Amino acid sequence: MGCDAADPSAARLVLLHDNLGKVLVLLHASKLLNLVSIWRATERHLQPVKGEDVRRFFSQEKLQTSEGQKRLFSLPVFVDPECEAQESLSVIEPHSGLRFVADRAWYLSTMQPMRVGLSVSDIERAQPQGNDEQVITHAVERFTALRIRQRLEDTLGLPSLAPTTQKIIMLRSDSSAGVDRLVPVVKVDPSLSAQVMSWSVSPYYAAPGSIQSIDDAIIRVLGFDLVVNLALGIAMGKTLTLPDDVPRNQTPYWLQAVYTATLAERLAKKMPLDMRPKPGLVYLTGLLHNFGYIVLAHLFPPHFSLLSRYIEANPHLRFDYIEKHLLHVTREQIGAWLMESWALPEEVYRGVRHLNDPLHPQADAFSQVVHLANRALRQAGWADGPIEPLDTELLAKTGLTQAQITAELEQMRADDEALQELTRTLADH
Repeated sequence: MGCDAADPSAARLVLLHDNLGKVLVLLHASKLLNLVSIWRATERHLQPVKGEDVRRFFSQEKLQTSEGQKRLFSLPVFVDPECEAQESLSVIEPHSGLRFVADRAWYLSTMQPMRVGLSVSDIERAQPQGNDEQVITHAVERFTALRIRQRLEDTLGLPSLAPTTQKIIMLRSDSSAGVDRLVPVVKVDPSLSAQVMSWSVSPYYAAPGSIQSIDDAIIRVLGFDLVVNLALGIAMGKTLTLPDDVPRNQTPYWLQAVYTATLAERLAKKMPLDMRPKPGLVYLTGLLHNFGYIVLAHLFPPHFSLLSRYIEANPHLRFDYIEKHLLHVTREQIGAWLMESWALPEEVYRGVRHLNDPLHPQADAFSQVVHLANRALRQAGWADGPIEPLDTELLAKTGLTQAQITAELEQMRADDEALQELTRTLADH
């Protein structure tokens, strides 16, 4: 789930543990906690405490008092140099929202100075230079035993797309394609046919009367765009296995995909006509916005568990900065590159690529509206990542208002049960 971004002027308090017990870490609130630095310095494999346990620990009644806060520092405390010399620190714990002022005398006897924080500029300086393919190649060569000799996608062990999926991509990319060309493709694939029939009776679409055939399901209930988009989302999701060792308390992959796609499409339809992107392609961009996360798990299995622990330890920090620090490549870079190599529409892979930087010169309405949807869903507890206010410049650029986004979120809350059912049908296939 999302987590409030820490006050940048504060010191962040982090709780770690291992079989020897708990320790605290104090570092600048905006910095990444570098777990590897702690492991090397202490020769202990300290791990972040599970988010809900952190919330429970710091919500104890005794920690709401100055005396209880002072006693907290009887635990060992690792202090980043930037915080070490300050006589008092404004402290924040992001999971529980606990805030207090800690006097240096409280932790002087238990303090161990240790360089554990990295700023965003530190991370950016360490990144390889070049275009996305060069960056991906560098990361794969550095962190795996693979060596790049031919086209990257042929070397990474990524499965090829099924013939039906390739046909659907061709239809998605053909602006003149319609239901008459889609129905035969669906009918010859038993799995897709069953899926389409399942979607058509979903309470979310609430079709009147009974559905008699594939033609009926597509023409009368679902439509060309929705069937193509959901079929592509499932097909790409099935090419790789969802990872097991994910950050604890993470929003399930398909729930986040469906909710982001749904809200992004609804917001696109609210944009002024002269700047409105194609809602169907917005839906697909939202559905696939996190696909690169699965690809990272496939490419870097030894490091994926470490990535999960870093995400848990740094709930205030954007995922792309954590991924850059550990892997030197982000889920958006690698997901967009793979979608481009599979010939998905340019609007989709470009929308995914610039999801975290929607005001980039190459970003357009697709990345902008999906970005807004994702950030709004974090505030509602339906997506992962730090909770941040919506960018006013971006709202102006898309012609959307906070009130419109809030209204669409409320409508989704009313439709939550039906959306959850749709999510289950996607996750089960």
